[in-house]
Amino acid sequence: MIRLLDLTLEQLRTQVQAWGEPVFRADQLWHWLYARQANDPAAMSNLPRTLQARIATDATIEPLKPVAQTASADLLAHKVLFQLRDGQTVEAVLMLYDRRRTLCISTQAGCAMGCTFCATGLAGLARNLTAGEIAAQVLYFARWMGDPEAGGTNSLPIMRPAQVTNVVLMGMGEPLANYRAVWQALYTLTDAQGFGLGARHFTLSTVGLAPMIERMAGESLQVNLAVSLHAPSDELRNRLVPINRRYPLAVLLAACRAYTERTHRRLSFEYALMRGINDRQEHAQRLALITKGMLCHVNLIPLNPVRGSAYQPSTKADTEAFLDTLQQAGISSTLRLRRGVDINAGCGQLRQQVQSRDGAG
Repeated sequence: MIRLLDLTLEQLRTQVQAWGEPVFRADQLWHWLYARQANDPAAMSNLPRTLQARIATDATIEPLKPVAQTASADLLAHKVLFQLRDGQTVEAVLMLYDRRRTLCISTQAGCAMGCTFCATGLAGLARNLTAGEIAAQVLYFARWMGDPEAGGTNSLPIMRPAQVTNVVLMGMGEPLANYRAVWQALYTLTDAQGFGLGARHFTLSTVGLAPMIERMAGESLQVNLAVSLHAPSDELRNRLVPINRRYPLAVLLAACRAYTERTHRRLSFEYALMRGINDRQEHAQRLALITKGMLCHVNLIPLNPVRGSAYQPSTKADTEAFLDTLQQAGISSTLRLRRGVDINAGCGQLRQQVQSRDGAG
């Protein structure tokens, strides 16, 4: 069975020709898949019936099956748990703001990075997602937003224009550990003939795979980079983010500086504030010291607590004091607006909840 969303445009052209159709039919099909977000070949009205039938019998379009869904009380955050063909599950979250509709997607089923405060990291890695499985998360929400009835009982409010404005690769998994599939999905989703969302509307988040950051700097797409820092010293970061033992702060920050020098693009450091762990004044002062002079922005994140975890969100007073210390030191920094706390919108939390309910975890 041919998985159409896993194909590049060139591969799709080759496949359509192998089916005995002229190559321009592939471009029409590409438009239906990504610009129109169609998942039924019968709806592809400008394709000949012979090609529609071939797609229906020899190919598959939709690799995701929604199996659980939840919405925040204010309807500003929507999380969906998808089941893949092999039974693995991944999450995606849509967060609604005044002018933005930001979608957080997954790149792996599980994660091997082992960050101690993350629900996904606690579960380990099952496998990488394919390029089609990554792209399909975006297409699902784009299709859902265009059809409010498609979401079921917790369907999204009607919005016009119906579109995803921003995509962050900050869900389950480490994007740079699934480099080839992630970048194929990014090139597909930014293609002007297809989904057509500009590269600067995408943000890729990494825990700090330094060689892959250097590789990313050579890509032609101007995708934003976010580095999940979470600690200003090797001693603390080794405990919170174990990959730091392989790529300690000196190595990681050198890769980040090389990235900004080559691309001239500002990167962001993500810093999840954890009560009594990394939110003291000495941590803020150290963070200001190591980021001073860099082309960067520090994004402070209120931690989404994980059931059974010792890590809890910082107090409001400590959060404000931490932010004030950074800003007084001249570090560009903000506190992320919280979304979806009441629906466990943090990475891996709905998956963990469903597995526990079903006796699978």
